[in-house]
Amino acid sequence: MSDVTILAFALVAFIGIATPGPTVLLALTNGSRYGVKRATAGMIGAVLSDFVLIGAVALGLGALLAASEFWFTVVKWLGAAYLAFLGIMLLRSRGTLEIAADSKSPAGAATARTIFLKSFLVAVTNPKGYLFFSAFLPQFIVPALPQTPQYTVLALVFASIDLMVMFGYALVGSQAVRFLKRSGAIWLDRLCGGALLALAGSLALYRRAAN
Repeated sequence: MSDVTILAFALVAFIGIATPGPTVLLALTNGSRYGVKRATAGMIGAVLSDFVLIGAVALGLGALLAASEFWFTVVKWLGAAYLAFLGIMLLRSRGTLEIAADSKSPAGAATARTIFLKSFLVAVTNPKGYLFFSAFLPQFIVPALPQTPQYTVLALVFASIDLMVMFGYALVGSQAVRFLKRSGAIWLDRLCGGALLALAGSLALYRRAAN
C-alpha cells in the first residue's frame, strides 16, 4: 500500500466523516452539554466502533448484510429505533445549559459511560456503515499483499480522522453554548434531535442494494 493510496483514502474519508451524521451530531451535542473533556468518552466510543465495523468488514460481515435481507433488516431497524430514541430524548430535553450545570453533580459522574455507549451503539447498529466500508475499503486494498496489515492501516487512518472531526464538532458545541441563552440552548437540542430523527427515518427507508 503506497503513501499516495493512504493519502487518497484519508481525503475521501475526511469528506465522508465531516458530512454531518449521527456520531458527529452526538459529538456536537455532547460538547454543548458536558464540554469537550466529557465529550471525549463519546469520541472514544465512536472510534472503537470504527475498528469494530472495519474488522467486521474484513471478516466478511459486510458481505453477509449485503447478501441477507433478514439480517440487514434486523440491524437496520435496531439502528433506526435507537437513533429515533436519542432524537426524541433531545426533543424532550430542557436545554443544554441546565444539563451542563447538572453534570457537575455526583449524579452526573456516571455520564461518561452513557456518553460512550450512545456513540458506540449508534455506529455499530447502522447497517449503512457496514455496507459503506464493504464497498469503500476494498478499493484501497492490494489483493496481492497480506490484507490484515492493510485493513489495520486503513482503520487507524479512518479512526484518527474521525477523532479529529468529532473533536472539532464537540469544540464548536462547547463554544456555541457559551453564547446561547437558555432558549437558544433548548433550540440547539431541538435541532440535533430533529436531525437524528431525520437520520432515523432515512435509515428506516434505506433499502439493501439488489444483487
